[in-house]
Amino acid sequence: MKYKRKNYFVDGVKSSILAKKFSTPLYCYSYKKIRDNINDLKKNFNNLNPLICFAVKANPNKSLLSEIGKLGLGADVVSMGELMKAIKAGIKPDKIVFSGVGKTNIEIDYAIKNKILLINAESKSEILEIEKIAKNKRRKVDIGIRLNPNTDAKTLSQISTGKKENKFGVSEDTFLDLVSYVNKSKNLNLKCLSVHIGSQILDIKPYQKTLKILDKIIKKTKYNFEYIDLGGGMGINYKKGGKKLNLKKYAEDIIKFKKKYNSKIIFEPGRSIIGSAGILISKVIYIKEGGKKSFIILDAAMNDLMRPALYNAKHQIIPLIKNNSKSKKKYEFVGPICETTDKFLSTKNFQVLKEKDLVIICDVGAYGMSLSSNYNLRPKPTEILIKNSQIKIISKRQNLKDLM
Repeated sequence: MKYKRKNYFVDGVKSSILAKKFSTPLYCYSYKKIRDNINDLKKNFNNLNPLICFAVKANPNKSLLSEIGKLGLGADVVSMGELMKAIKAGIKPDKIVFSGVGKTNIEIDYAIKNKILLINAESKSEILEIEKIAKNKRRKVDIGIRLNPNTDAKTLSQISTGKKENKFGVSEDTFLDLVSYVNKSKNLNLKCLSVHIGSQILDIKPYQKTLKILDKIIKKTKYNFEYIDLGGGMGINYKKGGKKLNLKKYAEDIIKFKKKYNSKIIFEPGRSIIGSAGILISKVIYIKEGGKKSFIILDAAMNDLMRPALYNAKHQIIPLIKNNSKSKKKYEFVGPICETTDKFLSTKNFQVLKEKDLVIICDVGAYGMSLSSNYNLRPKPTEILIKNSQIKIISKRQNLKDLM
């Protein structure tokens, strides 16, 4: 995904051709970037030999899940729909972990029926529900218990999941009680200690703190967990030259931790695999001149990419074709939806744009299409995958007739 002679290419295909053929807004994914991201994780964690379960919530497209599964990954799911999609995409049930605080009895029943690897329970009530269903089925079900380590992940408050005020997991005292309870159950088999402290983490210190907490908890339980599920949350660079998470150092810390316990490590990355592999191509509809800035009104909107409106997230925007000019005015890239929050980025020194020019919103592979909606009765855009310079439509653009 780079410029060649001022034109932006994705896996050998010129983006302007894609925009012309499929119209805009258009989600486009690079297979090579997905593969490279997965290989980078595998390389850094090679000595751990972990089970890497892709967080389906980051991007549930079936074609992408299928490719990710073929590259050796399992799936982390948080709903029955995600579980069904993962299985339909060809990911083996014995490589699927079911997380989430509010699993219904229908979802639990479906997970048990499909013999997935683990159901990571997040409360005593959920454990009792799993036990009841397992008893009715005369089955012994493998579960994990999610601990809330009360660790600040140093990320956005909206995507922090490991502090005591967050709804996820159970406290240390409750965890110890539940380990004792499950040990006595005839229908439950405790396999895993699970933890997940948040998303878009770029600082290794919260992970190091979590490992110390896990060490202390495991010693107190005196229990041999077959799996330690460390969750995901590994962040990516959303701005040029931004901070990177030191995966090599994280791996070294886990190796030291793992020497004390003969447990297999599970990771649940989503963003770090798919985030940088996706772009959103959009067309300039109008340029509205203001006093100190110009509003660049795009055909992409907050229904297509919710992160800026939801989290005040900043995605880099670049021209599809460079022209070596610079605007003297500040540009504010906005969408056409009737909400003030329908804006993407304010920036200076962007190249001079004209109406009908094309731009690229970067790093939208994670929580882009998965958070999209039909707000303002807008159809969802096309998704395409470029693999070995071949173009595949992996989700067709909705039309207004469908929405009526």
